[in-house]
Amino acid sequence: MSDTVLERLLVAAFADARTSVEATADLFARVNRSIEDAQARRRFRWNVSGWIAAFVAANVVLAVALSKIDNRRFVMPWWVIELITNIVLIALAIGLGPFIKRFGRSYAADVFRANPRTGKSYLVLTDVAYYLIFTSFVLFTVMFVEPSDWKRSTGAQLQHETARVGGILLIMGILHAANVVALPIIGRLLSSNKRLDESRASTATAPLSSISVPPLGPGTWILRIEQAPSASADDQPRP
Repeated sequence: MSDTVLERLLVAAFADARTSVEATADLFARVNRSIEDAQARRRFRWNVSGWIAAFVAANVVLAVALSKIDNRRFVMPWWVIELITNIVLIALAIGLGPFIKRFGRSYAADVFRANPRTGKSYLVLTDVAYYLIFTSFVLFTVMFVEPSDWKRSTGAQLQHETARVGGILLIMGILHAANVVALPIIGRLLSSNKRLDESRASTATAPLSSISVPPLGPGTWILRIEQAPSASADDQPRP
């Protein structure tokens, strides 16, 4: 195929496309909306990065303010590390829960599309359960008295505090994974119960037949006898 023929075919194809394709009326609005969404995501990421940086800086300032310098050595009491760890645990419980829930709203809406009010109540109750579990974890692992091994080595305390942070992250991951698996099952059960209630209601409101037919086997003939309509006066036999 020569270049002239190919060029002619391309021109004809583009001409057909211009005549058959119609411009979308809301194309400009959709492009602007996509640009605004991209800008909103970029602002959200910068805001999250700023909050994390401010949180880290605040903890560093708190650690420096509660510590002291002894004989040209920077000495930090054990309870300062414990306090900062507790602050980190509370921040993780408060911050990561809504962050994960923000990306799971569409998933929950698809699961509970037949019962939206039940879905909202379920999410609220799940949040309450999460915060109760996180609060109990922090209270169970907090230390009010310095253990003896912490006095000999600071690494033992750092290992304990790192295990606490890893433990709360593990609990959050397990709970959210279980929630993701359990949500479709719960939504299916709720939908089936709703359909069952609707079928029962429709059966209760349906008119009942005046004749009850006993269960019959195959090959059974049924003879139905009904009263004939009353004859009129003209149809009555004359004496």
